[in-house]
Amino acid sequence: MVAALEALAPGGHLVVISFHSLEDRRVKRFIRDHVRGDTHLPRGMPIRDDQLARRLETLGRARRPGPAEVDDNPRARSAVMRAARKIA
Repeated sequence: MVAALEALAPGGHLVVISFHSLEDRRVKRFIRDHVRGDTHLPRGMPIRDDQLARRLETLGRARRPGPAEVDDNPRARSAVMRAARKIA
């Protein structure tokens, strides 16, 4: 996923569809870590928002297929789609 993030231009969208809970966990943590930015700074240190080196912003919540899509394609029932936008 890091290579995909590096390939994106600022403003580009990263969309990942996972079909297994372990895959989804990795995707969720990857996006969360890059949304939070640099967390290795000392606690209580006054920092401006632009100093956190955030690289992504989330585009809503995780999306799952609706009942109609699962009826058409039963294998889609376990799919989870997550999206984020590169900001820097």
